[in-house]
Amino acid sequence: MKLELLFKILAVIFIGIAAFFLWRGSPDGTFVAFVLSAVCFFLSVRFQITARNKQREKEKLLGEKIEAAREETSPKISNEQEEIRSK
Repeated sequence: MKLELLFKILAVIFIGIAAFFLWRGSPDGTFVAFVLSAVCFFLSVRFQITARNKQREKEKLLGEKIEAAREETSPKISNEQEEIRSK
């Protein structure tokens, strides 16, 4: 989360620098600053997606562990009991 915030802040700073270069009439500086801003923005999105995927994976593993624990603790039904229930 720290890197995500860092890249978002850098993206805003580079947008400001690009605006300054645009105001000063320097198209090359504007382009470079804008590209760096876009790169920082997409890196922040990448770190955000990575964090979400890790969280989902943890939740999935936890759900599987809970389900396995439920199966272990639930009583087993024998074939005879199933036949009686079906009648």
